[in-house]
Amino acid sequence: MKYQTEFKNDVLFIRMQDDLIAGPVTQQMMTEVDEQVDNNVMLCAIDLSSIRFMDSSGMGVLVSLLTKFRNRGGELVLIKPSDHIRKLLIVTKLNAIFTIAENDSFATQFLKESIY
Repeated sequence: MKYQTEFKNDVLFIRMQDDLIAGPVTQQMMTEVDEQVDNNVMLCAIDLSSIRFMDSSGMGVLVSLLTKFRNRGGELVLIKPSDHIRKLLIVTKLNAIFTIAENDSFATQFLKESIY
């Protein structure tokens, strides 16, 4: 997996690419997110539009990220998962706990409204 982070409009954007599976890069990303949460970042949007494959460990990463933000009174949203990833979220019933946005502006709007 590859990822990039960007902080824009009080929202941490994480843009993931390739396959969302556990590994050293995933652990590095989790550490970076922990630092952001420790610095009172409350809102996160994860762009999944470039994720081709996700296994159970990848689903665990998403749930773990969601939990980190919600435990601090924040929120997380997924941006534009592919049809394959959407089907996985439905089959695992994770679609019931994640909010899905179609682009950055909808993600930002939802996140801002969720804490005010």
